[in-house]
This record gives sequence, structure tokens and C-alpha cells, in this order.
Amino acid sequence: MSQYTPQGLRMLPPVVKNLLIINLIVFLATMVLERYGFNNITSMLALNSVATGRFRIWQLFTYMFMHANWSHIIFNMFALWMFGYVLENYWGSRRFLVYYLVCGIGAGLCNLLVPGWGLTVGASGAVYGILLAFGMLFPEERIYLYFLMPIKAKWFVIGYAAIELFEGLFFADGVAHFAHLGGMLFGLLLILYWRKHPFSRF
Repeated sequence: MSQYTPQGLRMLPPVVKNLLIINLIVFLATMVLERYGFNNITSMLALNSVATGRFRIWQLFTYMFMHANWSHIIFNMFALWMFGYVLENYWGSRRFLVYYLVCGIGAGLCNLLVPGWGLTVGASGAVYGILLAFGMLFPEERIYLYFLMPIKAKWFVIGYAAIELFEGLFFADGVAHFAHLGGMLFGLLLILYWRKHPFSRF
């Protein structure tokens, strides 16, 4: 018997729904306010490097709800919905929310260790944690790459992790690759903890 109990089969369960709404509201509000002269919102809420002197502890939480542009938020929110609703239905809302936040904060902590990094924004670290969880819990499920090529979830996740590691080590492309890997790492540790302590409250 599985240690988790599915909580129904809703395409838009409450945590995923509210995360989508909050991310969109924050993105639109930031665009509007910065257009009217409130230019310090991003630097205040995004994750700043400790070396800049502008790091604040709350940024480990708030940066997850900031996004750089439309393509950034659309990709992250699509992935959050695509994989997140399955996990929330499977785990339940409370456990899914804990997992999401742990992955996002863990991703931020890992990115703080990268020297020379400036501002970090986006839900990508948490989303990569969700991707890892999907691959671990449903390894044989098929994902259609670019909606055409079927690939098993376990190979999809391994491939994405390998690409992130390679690009993080050899390319300075302005993408927080180690934040993505950090989200996966913290997700892995939390899932292993839950497997060892199946009756943990969270």
C-alpha cells in the first residue's frame, strides 16, 4: 500500500490554483507599479546575492513569486499546472505546499552559494523540484516532449538534471541553473525523508 493517499482527481486543486493566481497577480502588479516609478520593487523582493549587501531573509520566499517576463512566467506556470496538479491530488494539499516551499527556498539557498550572481527571480527552483517528484513517483509515465516525442518520466527528469548541470558548469547564460538543481536536490532529500518517516505530520 502506498504511504500517500490520493485526494481526488481535480485538474486544478486548491494549492496549485492559488499559486497560479498569486504568481500572476504579483507579476502584473510589479509591471504596473514599476511602470509608474516604483523601480525598487524587484530589487527588494528578488533574491539578492549576499555580497551586494541587499540580501534580506524574506527574499528566499518572495523571489519565487517574481518573474522576469511573460515567457518566464508562462513556462513556469504551465509546468506547475502540468505536474503540480498530479502531485497535489496524490499527496494532498498540505504536503504538496510544504514540498513546493521547501524546494523553492532550497533552490534559493543553493543559488546564494554561486559566486558573482546578481538578482534571482522565478518559481523555477520549486518547479524543478516538482518535476523531480513526478519522475520519482511516476517513473514509467510517458511525457510528450514538445508534445510529439514520448519519453518516460524518469529519463525526462534525469535528462533535464544533466542539462542543467552541464549548462551551469560551462555556460554563463544568465539562467540560474544551480537554483534549478538546488530545487531538485531539496526535493530529493524531502522525499527520501518522507519515505523513511511515512507517518510524519508533513
